[in-house]
Amino acid sequence: MRNLRGTYVHRGDRDRRRRKVRTGVVLAAFAASIGYVVNDSGPAEAKAEAPRFPVVIGSEATRLRAELDAARGELDLANAQLDRWHKIFNFSSRYRVGADLATSIYDISLAEGIEPELGFRLVRVESEFNERATSPVGAIGLTQLMLPTARYFQKGLTRETLYDRDTNLRIGFRYLRTLVREYKGDVQLALLVYNRGPAAVEKSREQGLDPSNGYERVVMKGYKGKGVID
Repeated sequence: MRNLRGTYVHRGDRDRRRRKVRTGVVLAAFAASIGYVVNDSGPAEAKAEAPRFPVVIGSEATRLRAELDAARGELDLANAQLDRWHKIFNFSSRYRVGADLATSIYDISLAEGIEPELGFRLVRVESEFNERATSPVGAIGLTQLMLPTARYFQKGLTRETLYDRDTNLRIGFRYLRTLVREYKGDVQLALLVYNRGPAAVEKSREQGLDPSNGYERVVMKGYKGKGVID
């Protein structure tokens, strides 16, 4: 084989090998520098980026949790409304009164601290659910209030205003709740005072007599509740 040392071809091969070596060295150096940058800057970048990832996740989790809580709240509210309407419907059917009147008795009794069952019983015995009921002695409306008694709870009340369904129920139930509190939770005694008046009941008690006229037994017959809401 011909010896090419010193020829143009040989010098070209040598130059190409040198260029390859230099290129390899440059690439190795570049790779090393990249490796250094990655190794050196990687943790710093990770440290810089690390807070952002949990923050994004935490923010999203907080948003989803808020949406879940809101959905649960809406579901609870819907269930409460459904339960309320179910009870109102039952009272309306049992006492054979319109849904609007049943709704007023139910809602106002709760607002005034009276168990709805007792509220319905009181209205049935007092007025038979007649909003315009008037007794021979002048007791007015659904809960058969005397005007002076009603004015104790609402100053300036007129006779005609006391016939208003919601006004009458609100004051009547508030009066009963006041009597239950005054007589230390004795619902039967409170009912007697409601019906007979405090003077007549106290006079009977002072004389050692039973103040009962049977009214409280009619209202409470078969009733197992406490009468009031704590």
